[in-house]
Amino acid sequence: MSFTDWFFSDLERPESAHAHGDTSKHPWSRVMCLTGVDYFSTLGYQSGIAFLAAGLLSPLATLVLVLVTLFAALPVYNRVAAASPYGQGSIAMLERLFPGWTGKVFVLVLLGFATTDFIITMTLSAADAAAHFVHNPYTPPSLQNQMNVTLILLAILGAIFLKGFKEAIDIAVVLVGIYLALNLIVTLVGFVHVLLQPHLVLNWKNAVFTQHGSLLSIIGISVLLFPRLALGLSGFETGVAVMPLIESENLEARISNTRRLLAAAAKIMSVFLMGTSIVTTLLIPAADFQEGGPANGRAMAYLAHQYLGNAFGTLYDASTILILAFAGASAMAGLLNLIPRYLPGFGMAPEWARASRPLVLVFLSVAFMVTRLFHANVDAQGGAYATGVLVLITSASCAVTIAAETLLSRLALGVVSLVFIYTTLVNIYERPEGLKISFIFIFTMIFLSLVSRAFRSTELRITVELDPQAQALVAESANKTIRLIAWNPRNTAIKDRDQAKIELRELHGLLHEESIYFIEVERGDTSEFTETVAVQGSCEGSNRVLHATSPAVANAIAALLIQLKRTSGCIPHVYFHWADIDPIINLMRFIFLGEGDTAPLTHEILRRAIEDPAQRPIVHVS
Repeated sequence: MSFTDWFFSDLERPESAHAHGDTSKHPWSRVMCLTGVDYFSTLGYQSGIAFLAAGLLSPLATLVLVLVTLFAALPVYNRVAAASPYGQGSIAMLERLFPGWTGKVFVLVLLGFATTDFIITMTLSAADAAAHFVHNPYTPPSLQNQMNVTLILLAILGAIFLKGFKEAIDIAVVLVGIYLALNLIVTLVGFVHVLLQPHLVLNWKNAVFTQHGSLLSIIGISVLLFPRLALGLSGFETGVAVMPLIESENLEARISNTRRLLAAAAKIMSVFLMGTSIVTTLLIPAADFQEGGPANGRAMAYLAHQYLGNAFGTLYDASTILILAFAGASAMAGLLNLIPRYLPGFGMAPEWARASRPLVLVFLSVAFMVTRLFHANVDAQGGAYATGVLVLITSASCAVTIAAETLLSRLALGVVSLVFIYTTLVNIYERPEGLKISFIFIFTMIFLSLVSRAFRSTELRITVELDPQAQALVAESANKTIRLIAWNPRNTAIKDRDQAKIELRELHGLLHEESIYFIEVERGDTSEFTETVAVQGSCEGSNRVLHATSPAVANAIAALLIQLKRTSGCIPHVYFHWADIDPIINLMRFIFLGEGDTAPLTHEILRRAIEDPAQRPIVHVS
């Protein structure tokens, strides 16, 4: 097999083997671990980022995060799960709520933010894994370069996907189980040391009140600081995405089990967020959290080495590195699953994007650039990560608010939406790098999508189905040449149709016995790219009329001509009038509105679909 054959080996497959994971069904508790490799792995750096963001108020700001997780994000995604039982998530909800180009634009923008989320998950996870590796006391000095280690980890991740990666829930269960167990041990040991040194709590309390004054001020500042900790909300969108893997008897059971998964993950994460925040804030000196400090990006590992020895600390480091690496793999799989799921259906993906290996190289190159841009710094990437997470959660909250059936539900969900909108705006204002990176992804995605749609617009992307009356009308011309007059659907006058047939016979010297039909195609949702069009037959006086509604007029007529050739056994003819419109405007109208100078476009579609000119339906223009 040549390199090209190997590189594009899955190009013709309807679903990428690399992009999709385990297709068997599993209990929700095991599937939760697949979500957990991304969600729970944030414990490796969340407490450190929280202290840098909130200082001594980190536990209180984390409490606000926990309350938002349990009473805002969780209810929202319970509704998302009910609305998208096949794992489409909030993006598909918004596409359904806003049909047409409005919904497509929403999807493209959200895909940009989702790409930011997944790419930063890869780079941040690799950077934090590198931090644990570099700061381990057994690491040789020659390997203590965080940038190089991060790039090596990303390269290994890319190599795995180029070879062929299949998500393994069994691996996820083991990694999550070991990682949570080690975090539990470190957290409990941390609390024991806090209990043995009660002055730590007293000193912390005095320092907080000295810095911020009253209790009301402390609560208010903690609420205001909460957006800086928002990356701790990651995991909900992934939790919905894995729904198809959950073992269930029917869709209702799948939704119910998904809600159990989301609730269990949120509760486990909330307990660990609070516990790790408290022990790291009380036991680690503030200076050690700063960039270059031993606790920067690895606060829990710092405690593991400090209180349980280097052997246990190394075990904790190894567990953290593995789960963070697997979180990057989960993010890569998410990208390879998400992008092809939407863009090809919009006609907005280049041909090579259907093959996973080229996409792996694209995403890997972007991850390298992002790592260089942020200097493999965990703290610096927190804002970009939080932006992607928050925009997806905000879009989900807005979607379920719009879809709510009762006024009370809409009001309650509206308040939740306002909370996430505020959180997102504050995060963007304080850390605009996330929005900048998202805009780069959005612009690139939209530009490539429009170019792809333009190039693919003359594909035979419509299929037709004749209704019984249309089949009966066509059957009257079996083994005869069928001639179609392209007709404006708004012109229903029988007199005009009769005149058109007379002019056609005179112009082309046709006999009276020739089978002449009228084809009327109305525009449907022009934002759709592929569609099965129902052709309806009717008789209006002596005229036989075939009527259809399609997102692209020329494509529908071309598909009907091919179907008629197949049915009648003869090459059909279609007759058009020239459109007196600028050709550039015609092109834009065709790409975005599904109409334009239909005659040459129909001919081009037929030319691309049928190589042999002798077997191609004939297009006439006058």
